[in-house]
Amino acid sequence: MKTLKYFLPIIFLVTLTQASCSNDDDDVTTTTPVVATLTQAEKDGLIQMREEEKLARDVYLYSFDLYGKQIFTNISNSEQKHMDRILELLVTYNLPDPASTEIGVFNNPDLQKLYNDLTALSKKSLLDALLVGTTIEDLDIYDLEELIKTTNKSDILLAYDNLNCGSRNHMRAYTSQVIGEGGTYTVQFITDQRYQEILAGDHEKCGSH
Repeated sequence: MKTLKYFLPIIFLVTLTQASCSNDDDDVTTTTPVVATLTQAEKDGLIQMREEEKLARDVYLYSFDLYGKQIFTNISNSEQKHMDRILELLVTYNLPDPASTEIGVFNNPDLQKLYNDLTALSKKSLLDALLVGTTIEDLDIYDLEELIKTTNKSDILLAYDNLNCGSRNHMRAYTSQVIGEGGTYTVQFITDQRYQEILAGDHEKCGSH
């Protein structure tokens, strides 16, 4: 089977050198937070994730336009809900929204470059587009698991947990499609052990806790 590996820079750590299946994760549980002072790491994480979820949504919309594959539109819809949840937190904590209303346009120059690179890869073939999807979910899981370590705010933790749950489902879905197209995915961000644990797990109902 064909193996493709994308070498992408890890640019989505909370220090800003670092960070979704059908609509399975639509019912995201929310809480009413007590407004508190955030650390700089918490602020940076929320701002970063708002545009990172937009990156996923916009790349999947691009791939759907190219190939008309339902998985792309389904997961892009989930990514929109992830964007909306992060926006709620930005509003709660009176933080600026970094997300452009234009598809494919990013205020973060690193994200802009990544969008350009990923859409160029996606354009090569359906298999490449599916591998790009798996790569994005790989990155999202890595970043979210790092971000969870930076906060003790219950509302932020709940949002990150739900987004991470969605990304695990999306990774399973994309991996299945990659295999169906005769390809394999090699992890780039999370460990292979973590990847295998995710694949071995059942489809999750997100937002249920």
